[in-house]
Amino acid sequence: MSNDTVDNAPVYDRKMLEALVCPHTQGTLRYDAERQELVSPGAKLAYPIRNGIPVMLVDEARRLEE
Repeated sequence: MSNDTVDNAPVYDRKMLEALVCPHTQGTLRYDAERQELVSPGAKLAYPIRNGIPVMLVDEARRLEE
């Protein structure tokens, strides 16, 4: 069993995640482990994490429902 995953989801450095901000609003992000996304409530966008790498592009983000 690897120390890098929990329930098949990668474990991220909390300080690294806290340092990231939404490229659209510069606001804080919330990590959604289940969906492997970084959520920006202010922009109503969810940025995907692919292969352990956050994709911080507005064009790649999923729009959140109201």
